[in-house]
Amino acid sequence: MRFGLLYGLQLPRPWGPDAESRLYHDVLDQIELADRLGFDNVWCPEHHFLEEYSHLSASEVFLGAVSQRTRTIRIGHAVMLMPPAFNPTARVAERIATLDVLSGGRVEFGTGESTTPTELLGFGIERATKRDQWAEAVDAAARMFVEEPFAGYDGAYVSMPIRNVLPKPVQRPHPPMWMACGNRDAIRLAANRGLGALNFSFFGPAETRKWVDAYYAGIESEDCVPAGFAVNPQIAATIPMMCHRDEATAVERAVDGIQFFNFGLGYYGGFGSPAPGHTNVWEVFQRERAGRGMDRAAFGKLGGPLGNPARGAVGTPEQIRDLLRQHEEAGLDQAIFLVQGGGMRHEDVCESLELFAAEVMPEFKERHDKTERRKMERLRPAVDAALARREPARTADPGYRVLPRSKH
Repeated sequence: MRFGLLYGLQLPRPWGPDAESRLYHDVLDQIELADRLGFDNVWCPEHHFLEEYSHLSASEVFLGAVSQRTRTIRIGHAVMLMPPAFNPTARVAERIATLDVLSGGRVEFGTGESTTPTELLGFGIERATKRDQWAEAVDAAARMFVEEPFAGYDGAYVSMPIRNVLPKPVQRPHPPMWMACGNRDAIRLAANRGLGALNFSFFGPAETRKWVDAYYAGIESEDCVPAGFAVNPQIAATIPMMCHRDEATAVERAVDGIQFFNFGLGYYGGFGSPAPGHTNVWEVFQRERAGRGMDRAAFGKLGGPLGNPARGAVGTPEQIRDLLRQHEEAGLDQAIFLVQGGGMRHEDVCESLELFAAEVMPEFKERHDKTERRKMERLRPAVDAALARREPARTADPGYRVLPRSKH
């Protein structure tokens, strides 16, 4: 199993004048530490207008800074929003390739659509068409990575003439491609498009097994036609994490931040009525958390094995190790730890990362390569068959000119 970290840059009110700056630089320090400790991936979402829940709207800029502060950790968008009103598709391909160049080929390209009305309506995107917009943009971006020149696109949502989209990524044919998944249907779609599955719903090992089985069945089915020019058969799941030798201390340091993360997601995704610039989500959380099953008691009693998906891997090294072994046995490729939630202290996060890396990570690292080789031996025929079903890269008209040739 590999280990990643998810950073959405949550910032509950009240805000001081330097709160955002301090948060950005604290998280950069945490990622630099994680790189030294041997974590495999860092993942950052792209969110817009979601006050307190996420102040990371330009993740491509932030990850550019990450690329210069780190050496080995892989750098992932979780995810870049693909409907063209969010990000014109050529700009997506250009930014991903540039980050791949700057990082020396360490980019993971996560794709998605957004779910919140605050974001979708802010950019004029219709919920009914956002999945179709995503599909066209992913197809076009993949072609932009490999076609030289890009042979153009004439879709319902993506339209572009022949151009040579530069730079080209270091990783060939392109960085590994992923899709955001929040339910079983999305898992199947990711598999059928040969995309890695990034799951942002908290669940336990028993549910992991169901998702993993559904995903790999999709990869091995004849319905798998890759969206890109390579298949990325990986499934990753988000798990809250705070590691401390004393279980009660781990819970105390993490409980409010993790539950605020869950509350904020629901608030902006459904039950909230945000008033831009005025709503205090932290106050609403404190007032309503118990009624929504997010009081401290919801984390469960101390002692015994971890099993509450909402609590995840919050506990002692021994408790976390046991939980992760169950996810590993269920077939999970990567655990993405949520370590930065509302109010979680920078010093506590750093201490947790160091303890986890020292006492939990090593045994999983030792087993990973052997497990991955065994999985790919099983999947290689299916992957080859899927790639054979994929339409090849197109060839542009060699006589095409941006401007017509002069008659003189």
